[in-house]
Amino acid sequence: MPLSPSAQRVQDYLKNHGYAHTVVEHEQSTRSSAEAAAAIGCTVAQIAKSLVFCTRQSKKPVMVIASGVNRVNTRSIAEKLGEPVDRADPDFVHTVTGYAIGGVPPVGHSQPVTIFIDEDLIQYSAIWAAAGAPTAVFALTPTELIAMTGGTVMKTKEE
Repeated sequence: MPLSPSAQRVQDYLKNHGYAHTVVEHEQSTRSSAEAAAAIGCTVAQIAKSLVFCTRQSKKPVMVIASGVNRVNTRSIAEKLGEPVDRADPDFVHTVTGYAIGGVPPVGHSQPVTIFIDEDLIQYSAIWAAAGAPTAVFALTPTELIAMTGGTVMKTKEE
């Protein structure tokens, strides 16, 4: 079965950048971490959810790739950036990433995005990330995620 156009864009990005990862589309939604884990057959903690924020003053995009079970501590992100951040609205997310909320991949964005990676993801041998559509994902290792995104690993979890 062919991939949806947005999932195919992620597959093309991966291939064109030398990654052998395969985008998989499911019949059911993978929009939320729980839905993705159920569709894949992994734990919710192994879902690498891409959350987009906007810096309050400079309006720069920031992505936190967090474990599916964690809430992001925006204060720690703000401290790292030197200014507060707010959750981005759907239009901002689509403009900077090229994808709709619920399918935002960690790579292949329309604009440069500062990326932080939840240190809790590092413990897993395999994690799953969104791949452009609310039914599409791809598997990768935490090391591959760091290499692909150039993201900074840090504690992003709200305690």
